[in-house]
Amino acid sequence: MVKNSKLHPAIYLLSLTAFAIGVAEFVVVGVLNSIASDFIIPIEKAGSLVGLYAFALAIGTPIITLMLARFNKKKVLVGLISVFALGNLISATASSFEALLAGRIVTAIAHGSFFAIGATVASALAPKGSESKAIALMFAGLTFAMVIGVPFGSYIGNLAGWQWPFIAVFILAIISLFATSFYLPAQSISPKSSVKTQLEALSNSRVLAMMLVTILGFGATFTTFTYITPIMLEITSFTEVTASILLLVFGGATFIGNLAGGNVSARFGWQQTLLGNFSALALMFAILLLAMHQKWSMVPALFVWGLLAFSLSPSLQTGMLNIASINTPKAVDFTSALNIAAFNFGIALGEYTGGSFVALGKLPETPLAGIVMVVLAIFPLVYLKRVTHKPAST
Repeated sequence: MVKNSKLHPAIYLLSLTAFAIGVAEFVVVGVLNSIASDFIIPIEKAGSLVGLYAFALAIGTPIITLMLARFNKKKVLVGLISVFALGNLISATASSFEALLAGRIVTAIAHGSFFAIGATVASALAPKGSESKAIALMFAGLTFAMVIGVPFGSYIGNLAGWQWPFIAVFILAIISLFATSFYLPAQSISPKSSVKTQLEALSNSRVLAMMLVTILGFGATFTTFTYITPIMLEITSFTEVTASILLLVFGGATFIGNLAGGNVSARFGWQQTLLGNFSALALMFAILLLAMHQKWSMVPALFVWGLLAFSLSPSLQTGMLNIASINTPKAVDFTSALNIAAFNFGIALGEYTGGSFVALGKLPETPLAGIVMVVLAIFPLVYLKRVTHKPAST
């Protein structure tokens, strides 16, 4: 388990906001059918709320983080939470698909930069050697959203209207805003460096390789997870209520996997942890191809899948921060932002690939795309293992 006594209490504040962000990002998956029905659009178009959100986040995160690099991190985080709250208010009051998408994009702008800067704050607040545990605790808020927020939000959204989860997130964001304003310790301003110096991270081969690992490895899950509700309804033949409850199974696994991933990464190193994780995840996708056709096998498959998929997060972010501290020490925040962007490029790629299968009437075959993506992620990871002790190249 994560030794919370060694970690700064303020990291829990970051985790609280991460929880709200997690609900806002992923609750759409649980109410996808309701949104499609309300706006009278195809399910794959409704699914684009996941992919376009992630794409906007991926594009906006490095730019926003670069613009905010010279400001006090506490004030930046408070400002980002405010924008996040506004985006959810827009989403909750949307009367058209376009308005809902606009609210999601506003939310996405704040989301990515919060995690990029928040990860560096969590790492800085942690004792040396416990950085991955601190990041895991922060990301635990995101995964706890999968345990409680997304299933409960999906249930309420399908019962009373898809708008209600966004209203709840807005209220939670306001609470988080005041808590962060009062209790997060003042943060130092990052050492000044030119925009050119920070952008040089984009030409560093190791940074780019790490981004590719994140895009392919983390994104693989979203080839199928984006459409998990239609899969459970149409392929496994669960009811809507049961499907919402079963998101608890997946969510519980993501929470356990995230914390376990942080501890395993701290013990064995992020590279070795990712190598084993990717191999197991590829096997899990193969099993899922068969498991989704039987109710009795789908439940344990959801658990193991969630465990493996979200145990990646601490290792992926720790790996990028480690690479940044060695290769781009004057652009750590920006490099962290690049990896947050990579997480979401991966989600967008996964959603697009899975959506392409769905559009062709091949919903049950979406895990095949996941297998391909996670196997491809191993190649840049092996490259990084080989160059770890060699001089950096750009």
